[in-house]
Amino acid sequence: MHALRTLTVLGAAVCSASAITIAEINGDKFISPLNGQAVSDVSGLVTFKGPNGFWMRSTKPDKDSKTSESIYVFGDSGLHSVEIGDIISLNGEVDEYRSSDAYLYLTEITSPSEITVVSSNNKVTPRVLGSKGYKPPTRQYTSLDDGDIFGVPNNVSQISVDNPTLQPKLYGLDFWESINGELVTIKSPRALGRPNNYGEFWIAGSYRTTGNNDRDALTATDGDANPEGILLDSPVDDTDHPDDIKLGDHFEDITCVITYQFGFFYCIPQTAVSYTSRLDPYRPAATKLTSKNSCKGITIGQYNVENLSPSSATLDDIANQIVTYLRTPDLIFLQEVQDNNGATDDDVVSANTTLSDLVSAINAAGCTVHYAFTDIPPVDDTNGGQPGGNIRNAYLYNPSVLRLRNPNPAGSTDAEVLLDNAELKYNPGLIDPTNPAWSNSRKPLVAAWETLDSQNKFFTINVHWTSKGGSSSLQGDPRPPINGGLAERIAQANVTATFIASLLSADEDAAVISAGDFNEFAWVRPLTLFQEVSELSDLDEVVGIREVERYTYTFGVNTQQLDHMYVSPRLAKGGEEKGKGQGKAEFEHVHVSSWVSERDVCGKV
Repeated sequence: MHALRTLTVLGAAVCSASAITIAEINGDKFISPLNGQAVSDVSGLVTFKGPNGFWMRSTKPDKDSKTSESIYVFGDSGLHSVEIGDIISLNGEVDEYRSSDAYLYLTEITSPSEITVVSSNNKVTPRVLGSKGYKPPTRQYTSLDDGDIFGVPNNVSQISVDNPTLQPKLYGLDFWESINGELVTIKSPRALGRPNNYGEFWIAGSYRTTGNNDRDALTATDGDANPEGILLDSPVDDTDHPDDIKLGDHFEDITCVITYQFGFFYCIPQTAVSYTSRLDPYRPAATKLTSKNSCKGITIGQYNVENLSPSSATLDDIANQIVTYLRTPDLIFLQEVQDNNGATDDDVVSANTTLSDLVSAINAAGCTVHYAFTDIPPVDDTNGGQPGGNIRNAYLYNPSVLRLRNPNPAGSTDAEVLLDNAELKYNPGLIDPTNPAWSNSRKPLVAAWETLDSQNKFFTINVHWTSKGGSSSLQGDPRPPINGGLAERIAQANVTATFIASLLSADEDAAVISAGDFNEFAWVRPLTLFQEVSELSDLDEVVGIREVERYTYTFGVNTQQLDHMYVSPRLAKGGEEKGKGQGKAEFEHVHVSSWVSERDVCGKV
């Protein structure tokens, strides 16, 4: 459990109120109606103790589902005066606390005094999540999102300002706020992801959940960002949760206390979790897709290798995954390939050593194909990412199956030009690399390919758009939450899609594939704009992959998809009826990183 506490309180004139109940202190909104007031003779049952305070439950419940019957009492002095099971009365001051303006406030009683133990050894019975009155909503977070938590524009309103009346049966944040401070039992919890650096991880219990995928996790889909999950804190007894927790692991029932801190609703347990079962297999099966070594069936993969350099500890693991799980695709879209000396910030921009080392590691892992590679080094320190790393997009390709069509690599600032007959001036080239849309970001890498008989041509656009850095919490104050980099990705979507549209205007039957790390969900404005302008189709939609199985990454409560593959109409419908010798596209997600524990994460596939 975090011990950090930097005070931010919602100011109000201090006055007093006597014989107030906990429900009256909490009120039926996010902000207490008694904020800033001194209160006296507040009675309750002590249910849980933490390092900096304790929680108490009202002995006079009001039966209003909107008002929490429990509250946190902050202050070391009170800790030494009470034990779990005591019924007490106390005086104090009502405060609204948060450690950042981006977070919600926590209603609490501070400066406790006149603590009187009325009785001891009383039974403490946790409420059961999922039982009547304790069923988390499963789709929407708050009425202030206006039905779309990823809606544009962001930060139109703030919960702390609007302070809406709670609707705990409809909205997830309202539900957790309505039981804030409550001691609960979560039956048959399962892990929704790996622990973070503090040992905390997201869980859901046996209560109803939506967004359920085949790995027992919750996938973000259009209209459902899974507010029913909750973040399990590290225990108060100084034990540690296992460090090998992974997606879908199941545990014994957990009893914990609900609170809000660091931008999220947490459940703080007394002790560490214990496994009841663990999902197998640990790793996914290898892809079923294999190359036919011709236009009748070439295989294409996409892998964000996450700051890969010659010194990366993950290099051999990435190579092994390409061989074992991706089964050495004919063409691989790579993102986040660093220069030859990684994060050393000098004038080195070439990634030839990085890519050569990856190819060598692939061969050492048992691959008989010796990949060729192509990329365009960026202008030093202009592509964002880790300082000095000069990350860029790149391709690996099997030269016994494919080759660049009329190779003529562009320079770092040369803009790709579409020539007559839908040919590229530069191959590979960059889409409008000096456009302000690409400031401190990766420029899309365009290439034209052909089979070795020169009879079959296709185009690829390898993208890595601006990250979501600077986003606010899904459970934070701004509504809809701030989607970091949104404006940049909208601009990048327009530039990328306009180029693709011009290509398809020149040749409506062109085979075009755009893939990579788009850093966005398929239903959010950058990608809806991208599809509208480019007229490409989402390959997940084309092949009919279930929405909940569309994920490449685990972040927070959700498994989610920021990496995508889009195809032109010819590839979406197949070309056999036109005599192209090409069947319908096939597509798989190979979960080499999202299923495993933290120690085995390499990148995103």
